[in-house]
Amino acid sequence: MHVPDGFLDAPTSVATGVVAAAGVGIALRKARAELDDRTAPMAGLVAAFVFAGQMINFPVGAGTSGHLLGGALAAVLVGPWTGALCISVVLLVQALFMADGGLTALGTNITLMGLVGVFVGYAVFRLTLAVLPRKVGSVPAAAGLGALVSVPAAAGVFTLLFAVGGTADVAVDRVLAAMLGWHTVIGIGEAVVTGLVVSAVVASRPDLVHGARGLARPTSLRTEPVGEVAA
Repeated sequence: MHVPDGFLDAPTSVATGVVAAAGVGIALRKARAELDDRTAPMAGLVAAFVFAGQMINFPVGAGTSGHLLGGALAAVLVGPWTGALCISVVLLVQALFMADGGLTALGTNITLMGLVGVFVGYAVFRLTLAVLPRKVGSVPAAAGLGALVSVPAAAGVFTLLFAVGGTADVAVDRVLAAMLGWHTVIGIGEAVVTGLVVSAVVASRPDLVHGARGLARPTSLRTEPVGEVAA
């Protein structure tokens, strides 16, 4: 999904840079309401996990690559605004130290993965959770579906940007077919990974999962020892 330098023309790159800057600026303010002393360390762990997951790249064609995005996972675990910041930090580090994506395309990549991927994934998560039983056990399934939809959604938005300002001599329909085809497959893998990770965290510490707040926990039958009855 990383868009390289020069793949989109200057006006399109500037426009996505403005969108990314505005989104990150809003996220910096909104994230304060999502984090506290207990959940703040989770943001660092999420960023590290997403960074590791994005290191596995799959060639898609036309100069682009595909990989796990982690947007829905981050949004469910730490909240959409904090999740957007986590993904943005990961993309910044990759662009600065690993030449992954390029600095002139940083705004585009943040827009696609840090904004579209996060907020589409979280919106689908919330819509799915609204129709499932309101319990903690529903969170992993809803998170997985959010991840599944978020990946091809980001790929679709990239194709729209390429149609507007693409510089490569490649037909838009070819780019669309390659991006949606590969990223649908990647989305399935991301759904599985997201569901498993969220399930593991929910099973041990549901209080740290942003998407599980306010949901009923499964009840357990508690028995008290019965004293001996005198004859």
